[in-house]
Amino acid sequence: MYKKLYPFKFHPIFKEKIWGGNKLTSILNKKTSGNNIGESWEISAVKKNFSIVANGIYKGQSLKKLLKNYTSGLIGHKNYKTFGETFPLLIKFIDAKENLSIQLHPNNKLAARRHGSFGKTEMWYVMQADNDANLIVGFNQKITSEKYIKHLNNKTLPQILNFDKVKQGDAYFIDVGRIHAIGAGVMLAEIQQTSDITYRVYDWDRADANGNFRDLHNDLAIDAIDFNMKDDFRIEYAKTKNEINKVVSCPYFTTNYISIYSKFILKENTFDSFIIYICVEGEATITTSDYSETIKKGETLLMPAAIKIFKIKAEKAELLEVYI
Repeated sequence: MYKKLYPFKFHPIFKEKIWGGNKLTSILNKKTSGNNIGESWEISAVKKNFSIVANGIYKGQSLKKLLKNYTSGLIGHKNYKTFGETFPLLIKFIDAKENLSIQLHPNNKLAARRHGSFGKTEMWYVMQADNDANLIVGFNQKITSEKYIKHLNNKTLPQILNFDKVKQGDAYFIDVGRIHAIGAGVMLAEIQQTSDITYRVYDWDRADANGNFRDLHNDLAIDAIDFNMKDDFRIEYAKTKNEINKVVSCPYFTTNYISIYSKFILKENTFDSFIIYICVEGEATITTSDYSETIKKGETLLMPAAIKIFKIKAEKAELLEVYI
C-alpha cells in the first residue's frame, strides 16, 4: 500500500497582505503574482487552502486526498489516531515589509469552543532581517488586564510591548495566549498548528488603499491573553555542523536544526510521524530507496511516515526538521 509514497513537494499558496513585501520573490525566488505578498503557505490543510502536490506521480493531487488515501502511512499511526484526516501542521514563509498587527492566538480549548478549530501554538525561525528589525513578543513589564485595557483604549499599547532586535538564525517559541507581532523588515519561517485563528488587538491605526481599517478582536482576545507568561520565548540552540540540533520540542511539534557541509546524513525515521524539511540556506538532496528530490532555500518537503530510511546529502545546506 505504501510503496508509491515518496518525498512530496507542494505548490505554495500566496497571500497578499497590507503589510507584505517582495522578499519571497527577491530572496526565496518564489514565482509570486500580485503585490505585497506577505505569506507563502508551504504545507497547508486549512479549509479552502489545501496544498497541491507539485512533483511525482501524484502531481496535482491535494494534501487532503493524500491523507484520505494513505492515512497513517502519510502521517503516522499516533498522529492519524489523534488528528484523523486533518494534517496537523501549517508551514509558512512570512515577509513583513511593515509591522504586522499586534495579535495573539487562543488555546485548543478556547479555539474548539469558539471556532471548531485547533489552537495556534507556533515558532519562528528568522531567515533574513534588515538592520534594526524587531520581533514584538510579550510585555516589557508586569501587566494586569486592567493596565492592558487602559493602554489599549489610549492607543498606547506599543509602550508596554517587548521589542527584540533580531538577526538571521534567531528562533522564537510563540505559545498560545502570548501577545506578539512580526516587525517590519523581518522574513521568517513559521511552524504552527493547523489553524487560521488570530485575534488582532492593535493594527497601528493603519488603513488600506480604500481607507478601510481591519477588524479588531478585542472582545475575544481579553480572556485569551496569558498575562503571567515568563520571558522564555527566545530559543537558544546549538548549531553543530553535520549533526541534528534540537530547537523546540512541545506537544504539537518538534523542530531540529541541521547544517550539512560536504557530507550526507543517513536518517532513520523512528518517530511514527511524517517529517517536514524546510530549507533555510543552500540546497540538499533527499534520497529514498527509489526516489530523489532536491530542495533549495525557500522550499519545503514532506517525508511520509512510512518511509523509514533515507539519506540527506549536501555540499552546503541548512535545514529545519519538523515532526510530531
